[in-house]
Amino acid sequence: MLEAALVEGLRDAGCDVLRIGAGPTPMLYFAERAIDGVDGGIEVTGSHNPPDHNGFKLQLRGRPFFGPDILGLDALARSAPVAAARRGRIETTDVLPAYVEALLGALRGLDPAALAGLRIGWDAGHGAAGPVIEALVARLPGEHHLLYTSMDGRFPAHHPDPSVAANLADLQRLVGEKRLDCGFAFDGDGDRLGVIDGEGRIIRSDLLLLIYAEDLLQRHPGASVIADVKASQAVFDGLAAMGARPQMARTGHSNIKARMQESGALLGGEMTGHLFFAEAWYGFDDAIHAALRLIAASLRLGRPVAGLHDGLPRPVNTDELRFAIAEDRKAAAMAAVARRLAARGAKAITLDGLRVTTADGWWLLRTSNTEAALVARAEARDAAGLARVLVELYAELAVVGITRA
Repeated sequence: MLEAALVEGLRDAGCDVLRIGAGPTPMLYFAERAIDGVDGGIEVTGSHNPPDHNGFKLQLRGRPFFGPDILGLDALARSAPVAAARRGRIETTDVLPAYVEALLGALRGLDPAALAGLRIGWDAGHGAAGPVIEALVARLPGEHHLLYTSMDGRFPAHHPDPSVAANLADLQRLVGEKRLDCGFAFDGDGDRLGVIDGEGRIIRSDLLLLIYAEDLLQRHPGASVIADVKASQAVFDGLAAMGARPQMARTGHSNIKARMQESGALLGGEMTGHLFFAEAWYGFDDAIHAALRLIAASLRLGRPVAGLHDGLPRPVNTDELRFAIAEDRKAAAMAAVARRLAARGAKAITLDGLRVTTADGWWLLRTSNTEAALVARAEARDAAGLARVLVELYAELAVVGITRA
């Protein structure tokens, strides 16, 4: 219903519309870049949200369209512009075969015998990535096991959010029962990735950057790599130790995409599983491409995914913590905490909220973009250190009248 209304509205405004059908958000990004004469792209999606939660993800001339752009679009709509001189045309094209062909390029040049030995699990979670994965694995060598590839926005098997461990249980079971090399899980619109190694362990999305970077730096020494403000300090330290140039960015896939283009970074990632490749790809977040890049990294580095995981650091961290606060108090509370930190000379990064470094680790406090709450996370080298970091965080919150639930 929303797609049909969108198409009619665009036509009324004089825009020509190219319909590419249902598919993951990265396929829309691919179409916007790969098809001549296209100026922008709009994906109608609620991602992993419930069926009655829907919205648009937008691209304009290869760049994310968000934040102030949306406000400008609202102002334009409210200005009652003059009706278009002509009604736009509609065309329909099947971009999926070209997208799959492009995805296969991530494995080009790898040892055919090694590819033939692959044993991989794929869990689409009944999301929009399912049909692409079916078409992709039909052309991949090796042994592949698929879960929930039919699209069903009611998500009858499990919620398609790979950042929540419970949603990966079916894939973990599949990897264990079939003794697979690894497994990949996708969110509802296919732009976020979850990874299970051959031992059935979840690989944290931010730490995946260290694997991708090790592979990338063999070809591009000194490359810039972006991680969001929620990422582990072990990621930034590890990237620097490898010879990469780590950059910290605001949380949000649109923020990281924009920063990738501005900085020329070749790799980026976000805590929730958005992963971005600008080497031999387009720089947008594409979970299917990221899955293939992990396979390629494993083969090029000569270690199974579980072995690559074994080599990653193991920081101790909290899940995201949420603290309810009235909407009209959020900004004042954050400002009060910032003043206290500045007064005592605390080491704080103010890029996106407050990321505060302590002797034991760090804590992050931000305002929620979607609800009346402050959100936080904390990390340290060990459990005792994490307890001390949390004591400091809770003390700062108490001063502004927020107590631990």
